[in-house]
Amino acid sequence: MTSTPDTTVLGAPASPAGEADAPAPPARRALPPPSQWGAWAGLVVPAVGLLIWEALARAGVIPPNWLPAPSVIAGTIRELAATGELWGHLAATLARVAAGFALGAAAATVLAVLTGASPSLRALLDPTLQALRNIPSMAWIPLFLLWLGIQEASKVTLIAVGAFFPVYLNLLQGILHIDRKLVEVGHVYGYRGLALVRRVLLPATLPAYLTGLRGGLGLAWMFVVAAEIMGASRGLGYVMVDGQTSSRADLILASLLLFAALGKATDYLLVQAGRRFERGGA
Repeated sequence: MTSTPDTTVLGAPASPAGEADAPAPPARRALPPPSQWGAWAGLVVPAVGLLIWEALARAGVIPPNWLPAPSVIAGTIRELAATGELWGHLAATLARVAAGFALGAAAATVLAVLTGASPSLRALLDPTLQALRNIPSMAWIPLFLLWLGIQEASKVTLIAVGAFFPVYLNLLQGILHIDRKLVEVGHVYGYRGLALVRRVLLPATLPAYLTGLRGGLGLAWMFVVAAEIMGASRGLGYVMVDGQTSSRADLILASLLLFAALGKATDYLLVQAGRRFERGGA
């Protein structure tokens, strides 16, 4: 009797007859690059929507004082860019979002790490933070104006409040759901305190942290509108108010489209930075 050769590799069962020469499936990658079509697929709906919008506006179906054609809005943006007015508004809005997001995300990161690592601090601080989270954003405006005045400090603080809570909540939940075996391994390697946070906790919570950062950035863009509407001489929110007072729908829609484009661009940059960090830490 001839013995059957052992075709088991690394504990896996032998392949059935006729499948021994079948190619092995490709290894999965944690961050697969998007396909060429997938990279451009998100532009299909906006492009079709703009074409339909342009056609209806040119046909007179949509009143021009309500919803000007995209070509008219593009002309308004070109006019603002040609005079140099647009760049000042963009710079003011971007500076406010960057400062408020950085301040809110930094405070949220510190508090989430502290409350996540210490049950006593969590019991002491988290109920208050959860209560503050339910205060509507516009309710902060009178208080910030009273405390900080109408200058940049009140605007940046309002944006920071908007960015704070998504980062705090997501990072805290990520920390609370860490596998405790990872912490034990970190202790075995001698990590304590900040070293444990930097080498174990933050890498393990990176997906939740990035989700919180994206949510915080999105709310920072929403809150900057409220911050600039409540009193500003520059910024895209100011352009919106100017369009309202002058009954120019093209100015209002131009600022809305610029908000959408800038928000999407900054979100894309944040996602790419997160992917680079994940690859570098893998």
